[in-house]
Amino acid sequence: MSPEPAASRLSFVTLEQFLEQLPPELKMLHDGGSGAELLRWVEPSELDDPTPYLPEGEFLLTAGLPFLGDGGSRKNVDAYVRRLVGAKVAALGFGIRPYFDAVPRELLAACRRHNLTLLEVPESIPFAAIGLEFSQLLESDNAKVFRQLADTNRQLMRAVLSPRPEHELLAALVQRAPVWALLVGADGRVRARGHTPGGSTGVEHSLLAPMLERLLSGSGPRVEMDGFEQPGSALVFGHPLRSTKDANLGALILGADAPLTPAQNNVVQSAVGLLELLVRQRTSGSLAPSQLATAVLLHPESLSSGGTRHVNALKDLLAQSLSSTRSAPMRVVQGVKVDSPEWPAGDSPVRELLQWRRMFDTKLVEITDYGFAAVTRLKVDDALLADVEKLGWRLVIGEPTELTGLAAAYQRATSLRARVQSSGRSARVDDVTWSVAGLLGREAGTMLAERLLQPVLALEPERRDPLLAVLRGWLGENGSWDGSAKLLGLHRNSVRRQIGVLAELLDMDLNQAQVRAELWIALQYTEELLRAPEA
Repeated sequence: MSPEPAASRLSFVTLEQFLEQLPPELKMLHDGGSGAELLRWVEPSELDDPTPYLPEGEFLLTAGLPFLGDGGSRKNVDAYVRRLVGAKVAALGFGIRPYFDAVPRELLAACRRHNLTLLEVPESIPFAAIGLEFSQLLESDNAKVFRQLADTNRQLMRAVLSPRPEHELLAALVQRAPVWALLVGADGRVRARGHTPGGSTGVEHSLLAPMLERLLSGSGPRVEMDGFEQPGSALVFGHPLRSTKDANLGALILGADAPLTPAQNNVVQSAVGLLELLVRQRTSGSLAPSQLATAVLLHPESLSSGGTRHVNALKDLLAQSLSSTRSAPMRVVQGVKVDSPEWPAGDSPVRELLQWRRMFDTKLVEITDYGFAAVTRLKVDDALLADVEKLGWRLVIGEPTELTGLAAAYQRATSLRARVQSSGRSARVDDVTWSVAGLLGREAGTMLAERLLQPVLALEPERRDPLLAVLRGWLGENGSWDGSAKLLGLHRNSVRRQIGVLAELLDMDLNQAQVRAELWIALQYTEELLRAPEA
């Protein structure tokens, strides 16, 4: 029988593993075939009968004090060894000196008769050194097991955040435990299967009907057992998936040829807990968002024409979805992705959705083609904004609103999204001047000015600046020759002549209202555009 792999046990090493770590001076006098047995501890004892104090799986050490005088008789030695075997001691180590120069022949004969592993421990190896070696090996072995269990749990958590969490969970489970797995819904139908390549795929679903009936009709935490002749199904055990109110939402059924080890059972229990979490979330958890979505989808007119009672009910559902109160204001937030190595490429949509839910403390989040949109009760202060921007995102943060104003708030946030995308800077609706220039933004405005006014901007400053001043004055006076001449302190014919020069340079018909409007907007950004080369 070969030793179990480290990942399949907890808090044990085998006798064979332990002896390999000890000095070669330790001599095996009789091999009782216990090398693959698991050791619980190493215990020195000089009692005539130490068995009341020995748990199963001990490596007992003695210097022979129980065998001095009459204790060394054949009868007493035989009784001593029989008691150790009855207590399931894994091995006996006999230390040379101070009482004996060699292992007593009666002890060796008794160990052979009762098949107890016997080792001779030379004087050069103190019992304390053997105990210390065992504790160090046990600590190292446990650390390895716990690392493997941690890796398993991480794999299970990644499965939960995948697009097909139930299927991925079963796939991860059968990788870590020698089982086939079947996930069944509350209606008794199979939702997902899992088995190792080339391994057993389980038994016919009809054969599981009695177990399923017990699982779905019972109550409380429990495990149902059965067994079948098919390969990999000698042991079949089922775990119910229960709601927080102990309603049966489904079941996980596993099959194996042998009992699972403690570590494998640990993996199974983790998978059961995560599956329960998934099915609760889908069926009985977070009821408010689903109720709200259903009401708005089926009765969209209720937001504008519904009665007070109905609107208040929707406000209550919205507040629950935001972890808020009915009267608290909320905001629409839109997120735009910019290039950044800190956000994983190809990240799971589910994981991304949960990320934004957590950061904005809301269940109302959607993943969009430009990034994401969320409704949150948070003010989105500078600290939260900084955390989001570190991940490579920029935000449009809406102003406070109520349920009936959400759609309009979303439209206002949407109107700023292009500005955020082009500038790479987050924006708050509260801080925006609601004019064409304000909505256009500095970056887009300077681009417009550079494109429309480029022939004039390319002139020398002494020619460029007077022309821009005439254009600004003339447009400001709505094309009035007399008004602009008075404003600029020029003769009306001089103004007329310079406007003609501008029309020729710009290749535009300045009599058109649209051309005048575009030039007027562009002129708002010329000063900033001209300052850039100087800086």
